[in-house]
Amino acid sequence: MLFPFVIVTLNAFKSPAEYSSGGPLSLPHGLYLDGIVAFWDRVDFGLKLWNSLLISGVVAVAAVVLSVLNAYALGIGRVRGRLWILVLFLVANTLPQEALVYPLYYLSKEVGLYDSKLAVILIFTVIQAAFGTYLLSSVLGQFPRGILEAAEIDGASRRRMLWGIVVPISRPTLSVLLIFFFIWTWNEFFLPMVFLISNDNQTVPVALGVLQGEKMMDATMSSASALLGIIPAVAFFLIFQRTLTRGITVGAIK
Repeated sequence: MLFPFVIVTLNAFKSPAEYSSGGPLSLPHGLYLDGIVAFWDRVDFGLKLWNSLLISGVVAVAAVVLSVLNAYALGIGRVRGRLWILVLFLVANTLPQEALVYPLYYLSKEVGLYDSKLAVILIFTVIQAAFGTYLLSSVLGQFPRGILEAAEIDGASRRRMLWGIVVPISRPTLSVLLIFFFIWTWNEFFLPMVFLISNDNQTVPVALGVLQGEKMMDATMSSASALLGIIPAVAFFLIFQRTLTRGITVGAIK
C-alpha cells in the first residue's frame, strides 16, 4: 500500500529532465522543489487547503454532534417507530451521490446557497450524520440502563445524562467517528465539484481534479500536486492514530 505513495513522493522531487531520462522509478538526484512551488502558486494551494480544512473540520464536529443527538433519542429514548427510522437512515446511506445532486443543486439555488461552503457543509453533515446515527443507535441501545436509572434517581435531567454520562463514556467511539468523518469529507470530489465552482471556494480534491483535467502539467508537477493533496489527510490520521486505535480497542472490549 505504501508503494504508490513512495512513487508519488519520489517523482514530486524530480525535475522534468530527471523524469524523462530515468523514468518514474528512478531516484531523484536532489530535492527539486520548483514543481511543488509552481503548483502551490498556480492554484493558490494555501486557500484550497484552508477551504478543505474548514469544511472537513466543521462537518466532522457537526455530524458527530447530530449523530449523538439522534442516536440518544433512538437508542436510549426508544422513540416510537425506531426500527423504521433506522431503516430510513440505512437507505439514506445507500443512495449514490449522483441521485442526490440534482435536487440538492435545485434546492441550493432556491435558497441562495449555491457556490458557498455552507451548502457543502450542510450537505455532508447530513450525509455523514445518517451513517453516524445508524451506528451509534446500535451502540447506545446497549448502554447500561443501571447507570441512567441511578442518575435519574439523583435528579439528573435528560440533557445532563446525555452530556455528563453518555457522551464521556462513548468518547472513544465518537473519536473514531470524528476521524472518519474528517477523512471522508476531505476526500470528497463529486459534490464539491458541482457546488463549489468559484476558485476561492474550491477544495483540494477539486483543484487537483480540475488541473489534471486541463492536461497542462508535466508528470513531476502532477506528482507534486498529488503529494500536497495527500499530506494533510495523512498527517491528520497520524496525529490521531492513537485515539483511533484506542477507540477501536475499547469498542472491541465492550
